[in-house]
Amino acid sequence: MELAPLSAEVDVPQAVWNALALRDQASATGDPLDRLAAALRTRTALLVLDNCEHLIGAAAELADRLLGECPGLGILATSREPLGLTGEALWPVRPLALPPRDADAEQAMSYAAVRLLNDRAAAARSGFAVTEETAPAVTRICRALDGMPLAIELAAARLRTMSAEQLAARLDDRFRLLTGGARTAPRQHQTLRAVVDWSWELLTQAERALLRRLAAFPGGATVEAAEGVCAGGPVEVDEVLDLITSLADKSLLVTAGDGRCRMLETIRAYGLEKLAEAGEQETVRRAHAAYFTGLAEAADPYLRRAEQLEWLARLTAEHDNLAAALRGALAAGDARAAVRVVAAAGWYWWLSGHKADGAELAAQALALPVTGGPEGETAADDESRAVACALAVLFTTAGVGDDRQTGELLRQGVLLAKRTGSRHPVVRFLEPLDRLLRSAGRGEAPPPDAWDGLVADEDPWVRAQGLLEGAKTLLGAGGRPARAEAAIEAALAAFRGVGDRWGISFALTLLADLVARRGDHEAAIGHYEEAVAVIGELGVIEDRLYAWVRQAQLCRLAGDPEGSAAAMARAERDAEAAGWPETLAMMAHGKADLARWGGEPALARAELARAGEAVREVAVHPVFQVVVLDSLGYLDAAEGELAAAGAHRAEALELALASLHAPTVAQVLVGIADQAVRLDRPREAARLLSAALAVRGGPDHSRADAARVESAVRAALGETYDETYGECEECEEYVTGAARDGAGAALESVRELARATLAGPVPSAGAKPV
Repeated sequence: MELAPLSAEVDVPQAVWNALALRDQASATGDPLDRLAAALRTRTALLVLDNCEHLIGAAAELADRLLGECPGLGILATSREPLGLTGEALWPVRPLALPPRDADAEQAMSYAAVRLLNDRAAAARSGFAVTEETAPAVTRICRALDGMPLAIELAAARLRTMSAEQLAARLDDRFRLLTGGARTAPRQHQTLRAVVDWSWELLTQAERALLRRLAAFPGGATVEAAEGVCAGGPVEVDEVLDLITSLADKSLLVTAGDGRCRMLETIRAYGLEKLAEAGEQETVRRAHAAYFTGLAEAADPYLRRAEQLEWLARLTAEHDNLAAALRGALAAGDARAAVRVVAAAGWYWWLSGHKADGAELAAQALALPVTGGPEGETAADDESRAVACALAVLFTTAGVGDDRQTGELLRQGVLLAKRTGSRHPVVRFLEPLDRLLRSAGRGEAPPPDAWDGLVADEDPWVRAQGLLEGAKTLLGAGGRPARAEAAIEAALAAFRGVGDRWGISFALTLLADLVARRGDHEAAIGHYEEAVAVIGELGVIEDRLYAWVRQAQLCRLAGDPEGSAAAMARAERDAEAAGWPETLAMMAHGKADLARWGGEPALARAELARAGEAVREVAVHPVFQVVVLDSLGYLDAAEGELAAAGAHRAEALELALASLHAPTVAQVLVGIADQAVRLDRPREAARLLSAALAVRGGPDHSRADAARVESAVRAALGETYDETYGECEECEEYVTGAARDGAGAALESVRELARATLAGPVPSAGAKPV
């Protein structure tokens, strides 16, 4: 029995009576419902009531009466909401299964939504088929339409005059586009808009208000969020739960047992239209931004404590809503709201592997012009801006980014931090980072006390960060490894104490680096493995990458090629999954060095080219440029192209010296020693190796090149190696100068030694093999 044409509830029993054509009961008296019950009381039958939603009360009354009096009767009712009867069994009609975004033609055709589109489109346009060329667009169409059969059929009709790509590109205007239903179909099935209009018109005013306001939540909403954002006017706070339940019963909201309600994209698009028509867009945007900013602000301190997994999960569930709150503020030019979202959510983005998005959004928020306001608001705004500046600096310098690009952000953040007296943990990074950047700009070594203020901080998390950063700065200046290791161990213990998994992983990675330098590869691999396991609890991808690459290299040095290959394969998967240019470049360079050490120069060059292409449009840190040039130098030299090798090594030397990063300078000196021994100048090579040891502050057994070059020099010099190695005047000058003037000034003594080697004559052929 089709109920869609009926308009009044009183017509339902009579319409069913007429449809059943019960002629033998034509003389029966009483109202239609009494006559129906009498006619069906002794019969075995199935009564189908189709499209009940607009007459739900009458349909429910009819079903309840007949089921109570007719034991042989079953009723199947189709409706956009339940009848609400005791014993009613619900069978939701789900959208058709959808293919993944990257499905190829064969995979796409294994999904019902694509098969329906293909069948209907082929009927509308001869020759249409889902091919490798059309599969991406077809997949986008089906996903954009949520797998709704009627919407897909309407879309298929459009393929008579449009290509799949054209249709997919225009689905943002789906209600205007999808209008070509069958002429004989019911009114509510002829256009996509009519489908949703039919349901909208059956809603109460409160239901309509809540539905259009919930459309502002791209990530779905909890009841608490809906109460916090959507209440007002016809929507009472204490009625929100009941209204959500009612809208879910009417198939306008989707629930999945996780405490959240969501909308299909078609319903959400309709809701956004209604939100604009009601003039509520700006009011709801502000309420939405305020709610989710408040949630992120409440979560922020817990993201640096043992509770971080719980709060990270809560913010991860709201990721789309946080992004929408920020993008909405950006679109509205609301600088205060935008900066406040960045300050509140920035550390979540950092921990959860959204550094690239965080960097982009922070830059956009900080670039918005600020308008005046009350003094109380201005002070709060300034503190939020200080935190946002600090986070933007961290995002910019993550990975192989060039930290020299952050000068203005640092200066602005330091000024605001002093003005507001902010003690936010991330803001505490600004002053020491500013000192380090300024010293680098003057060509000076980093100040050794840069991180002392953090080490003395009352916050244990800040103290641990100060210890780690101090150790990094010390090692970068060629300081004593034993002192750095003690600081890293203390930081690790502190992070374990507060329960910050990211900090634990950071400390373990630095400790692994240091342990690997002294040659304990097995212990270093263990530290890397623990670092990966700990950071894995946070679900971050790119922060595991460095550990995988280093583990792959150390496994190779430890004689475990299978373990090396497995670790590098994991690194490559992570880099590709992250899709961040810096992570791809880091992985490719690590893979290039492994290939070079394994005697695969063609693969090594291909990976170096891949690394360069990944960061072609990124401001890359000079240290990363140096290690790529260093690798190219070894490849050139191994192929007898010493002039090309010398050019790469000369460029690497100047960049390394300018960076004032002692381990990088030492790495380049080892490469130039390789150049010297190939030129049959082993005494210069020995002095360069000695200089590298002095600059670095100790040996580095974590790379294959130093051991191989030293072995070649020893073979060339024989018993005189130790004597020559110990006679490095430049090394003595470096050590003396570093103690007196700092490492930056002292590097001048080794600069001339390296330049002299690179400036020497290069034979056209016959270089000494190493």
